[in-house]
Amino acid sequence: MSVLRVYGQWIVVTVMVAVMLFASAGRVDLPMFWGYLAAHSGAQLAMAWLVFRQNRELLEERQKPGENAKAWDRPLLRIYTLFTFLLFVVAGLDVGRFHWSNTVPLWGQIAALVGFVLSFAFNIWAMAVNDFYSRVVRIQQDRDQVVVTKGPYRFVRHPSYIGVIFSWACAALALGSWLALVPVIPIAVTFTIRTALEDKALQEELPGYKEYAQQTRYRLLPGVW
Repeated sequence: MSVLRVYGQWIVVTVMVAVMLFASAGRVDLPMFWGYLAAHSGAQLAMAWLVFRQNRELLEERQKPGENAKAWDRPLLRIYTLFTFLLFVVAGLDVGRFHWSNTVPLWGQIAALVGFVLSFAFNIWAMAVNDFYSRVVRIQQDRDQVVVTKGPYRFVRHPSYIGVIFSWACAALALGSWLALVPVIPIAVTFTIRTALEDKALQEELPGYKEYAQQTRYRLLPGVW
């Protein structure tokens, strides 16, 4: 995996987000849209830089996962992708054109943008301590997968998933649209289902995970589930 390909993908993602936001809005004079785009792009770049510089093997896994991905994971990821796209489109239409619910106060948008950055940093922390942070659900026997118990995995068993849910809620508010929170609901449901299925698979197939689950009781939210 070359450096050019990694950063080329980063450019493509940034351009896609920009097109969805500003094409839906029909205008570009939206400062918080630019602020969100900068935060999103910067977070993606930080993640790419961290993985590429520190763990080339993990980068290869994330770019081209090995075999034995769970069959139920692909449709869940498609649903997730669909609703993330929908979030950008709804926010653009709401804030730029129709003003259905673009009443999020500026201080709330700024606070949400900070929350987005923090939640993304939380995900990067999870990735930094987990050599098996694949983008698909699979038991990585080919990579000698072991249970990860350090970093945020001390507190919940699937920290990145709660980070993803929170980051999209923050994204909707940072963009200034209450209505853009609606696609966050199926995103949250999708990741809750994915958490339950992945946790079941790990307990059944990954040695040591059952013992870890007994020590770290909660899957997503401490004290809740």
